[in-house]
Amino acid sequence: MDKRVLRGHRIRAFRLVVTTLVGVALASGIASGHVRYVTTAEEAGEGLTFLVAALTTPFNVIALGSGATMVALSAAAYLRLRPFPRDVSVFRETMRGYSDLLPWLLRLGFGLPLVGAGFAGYYFNPIVDPVGIASLARILQIGMGFALLFGLATRTVAAVGLGIFLLSIPAEPLLLYSLEWIPGFLAIGILGGGRPSADQTFGRIATAEGTVYGRLDPFNSLSKRVTRATDPLRKYLPVIIRVGTGLAFMFVGVSEKLLAPEWGLNVVQRYGLTDLLPVPAELWVLGAGLSELALGLFLLVGLFTRASALVALFVFTLTLFGIPDDPVLAHIGLFSLASALLITGAGPWALDNLIGAAKSARAVPFSDTDAESTDPADDRDGDRRVPTDDWRMALKRDQLGPRQYTS
Repeated sequence: MDKRVLRGHRIRAFRLVVTTLVGVALASGIASGHVRYVTTAEEAGEGLTFLVAALTTPFNVIALGSGATMVALSAAAYLRLRPFPRDVSVFRETMRGYSDLLPWLLRLGFGLPLVGAGFAGYYFNPIVDPVGIASLARILQIGMGFALLFGLATRTVAAVGLGIFLLSIPAEPLLLYSLEWIPGFLAIGILGGGRPSADQTFGRIATAEGTVYGRLDPFNSLSKRVTRATDPLRKYLPVIIRVGTGLAFMFVGVSEKLLAPEWGLNVVQRYGLTDLLPVPAELWVLGAGLSELALGLFLLVGLFTRASALVALFVFTLTLFGIPDDPVLAHIGLFSLASALLITGAGPWALDNLIGAAKSARAVPFSDTDAESTDPADDRDGDRRVPTDDWRMALKRDQLGPRQYTS
């Protein structure tokens, strides 16, 4: 059979599978997210009783089994057919080209929620009141948030924020519903301010010859030592983000839905989700909880990491449309972490590295008619484009500047 015809059959088969999966995702994605933020139910309900009753209903079992089968078949079809190899290759390389924006992305993703929490009067998430003196906690969050937004003393702010969050958990266990703060602060602490940031600006002035500030700045030498100490940790940044985000999804799916069915059932009833898709309310809750559990597990083990990150972004967006009064600021941190994974990919210790889903673009040859790349990370070697450095090296180069960087 002609290769073009065979490729056409493969693409059509893959499109059919993807279309079916989108329908399954629509059924559960709207009910995903932090239902604790919007539920009016006072009791969580009996999780074990709910699961036994729901999972012994034939319709629910068939629906959930069909969805799981679709996901498994789609993954197997992708690995077998490898559709759109050129598209996937270009997408990965394009994402890696944004590596210099990672610190800025994460600073925005966690600086804005801090400022919002301070002004709104809650503590890291909307269901927790400020610990200790309320006004002091609000001012502290606002100050840390603006410092992250401006990129001022970034690593110090991230370390302080992480310490405060961890120390507050014993007093306010509900903070566990916002586990994303832990990988967020860790990632910012490793990366620093990046560019554009106040830290980079002051650093450039301090190292320039003949500047008055350079003779007075007491922090530049310390900043360089901290940067040298954190540089070896950069290769683990995707793991920190991936594992932290995965655990956050899994915890919310289990604790807010599967083990607290009344909260989820209340949200389904309150927003009329059964009118949107006429299935039993318990199937909505089960679908959302199991979807988040599976998505978190995929991220945790690094399986189809970029695809899982895209699904996470889709779920967030769908939730905001399906549940209009869900607090947007409370989800921005997870938005930024999922977006960061699109840039970094799975990193080490991931199943993607075993199954080839994270295969480099160097395995996809370019034709003689391909346009020359304008990405400095790309180079020519015969008729193949070979990335000369990865996202970590590109990030280091952009932060240090071309004169200070050596590979």
